[in-house]
Amino acid sequence: MSVIAISLKEQWEQLKAENPKLRIRDAAKQLETSEAQLVALGTGTSATRLEGDWKEFLKEIITLDKVMALTRNDDAVHERKGVYDNIEFHGPVGTVLNPDIDLRLFMMHWAHGYSVAEADRLSFQFFDRSGEAVHKIYCTVGSNEEAFHALTAKYKAAEQTVELQTVAYPPAPAEKPDSEIDAAAFQEGWKSITDTHQFYGLLGKHGVTRSQAMRLAPEGFVKEVDNDITRKMLQAASERQVPIMVFVGNRGCIQIHTGEVKKVMEAGPWYNVMDPDFNLHLRETSIAKSFIVKKPSEDGTITAVEVYDTKGEMIVQFFGKRKPGIPELPEWAQLIQDLTQF
Repeated sequence: MSVIAISLKEQWEQLKAENPKLRIRDAAKQLETSEAQLVALGTGTSATRLEGDWKEFLKEIITLDKVMALTRNDDAVHERKGVYDNIEFHGPVGTVLNPDIDLRLFMMHWAHGYSVAEADRLSFQFFDRSGEAVHKIYCTVGSNEEAFHALTAKYKAAEQTVELQTVAYPPAPAEKPDSEIDAAAFQEGWKSITDTHQFYGLLGKHGVTRSQAMRLAPEGFVKEVDNDITRKMLQAASERQVPIMVFVGNRGCIQIHTGEVKKVMEAGPWYNVMDPDFNLHLRETSIAKSFIVKKPSEDGTITAVEVYDTKGEMIVQFFGKRKPGIPELPEWAQLIQDLTQF
C-alpha cells in the first residue's frame, strides 16, 4: 500500500468520525478525490473489486429479488425499490423497464464496479472513469443475500487493490453565444416535435445547450418560475394524489419513478419524498433556475418542470404520469396551471 493511499485512508476515517452523516460523494469533494477511490480504500475489508461484462451482471440482479436502485447527481438522489427485470441493450445503451425499476443505461460510462459491505448494508456500486458514481444497487429486507454473495464471487476481480486510477473527463465545450444560433430555425424545430425524445436531437442539430434552450424557446413554450416550484408541486401532487414522473440522472444512468408521492418533507437543505418504495432528496440550496417547459407531441402538449444548477445542468425533471400514445394527465396540467398560471 502506498503512502498516498494510507494518507487518504486516514483522512477519510477522520472525516467520517467528525461527520458521521456526511455523504461519501460530498466527502470525496472535501478530500479532493473521487468517491470510487474512497470505496476502493476498503478493498479487502468492506469492498470487493469486480470485473466483467456489466450488461450481463445487471441481467443477474433479478436473482436478488427486491432491491433498492439508487441514481444521483450532485444535488438530487433518486431511490426506488423493486425488482430488476425486462432488461434490453442496443449497443452500449440499455433500458430496464418495470413499474418499479425504470432505468436508461449508458454503459460507455460504466468503468468500475464494487461489491460493498458496510455494517449491515450490502450494495453493488458502479462508477465512471472519473470515479463518480453512476448507479448503486442495495439489498433490502426482501433481498436474497445468498445471491448477492454469489454474484460477488462470480465477478470478483483477479486483482484486489486499494488503489484505483481514475481519468478526468475533458471540460464541457463552451456554450455558443446566442447570437451564433439560428434561433428562428431552432424555434420552428421545437414546434415541429412529435415526440419529446426528439428534443435531444434538436439540441444537437442546432448546437444548443439545455439551459440555453430555455432562453431561445419559442414564445409560449417556456416560463421561468420561482425556485420553490418543486416543493410546491410535490406538495400539491401529494395532496391531490396526482401521479407524476420523476427523472434524475448522470452521464451513466437516468432513473425514473412513476406514481403518486405521499410523504413530502424538508430536512436541512434537502426537500424530500419519503415513501416506502420511493425516496427523492433534492438539495434546494443548489437550485439556480426552474422552468415550466412545454413540448408538442402526437399525443398533445407535454408539460415538464425542469430544475437547473448554477452550471446550467439539469438536477431533476418532472412530468405527469404518462406513456407514449396517451395524452398528458389533465390533473397534472391543471396542477401546473394553478401553481404557475402557465
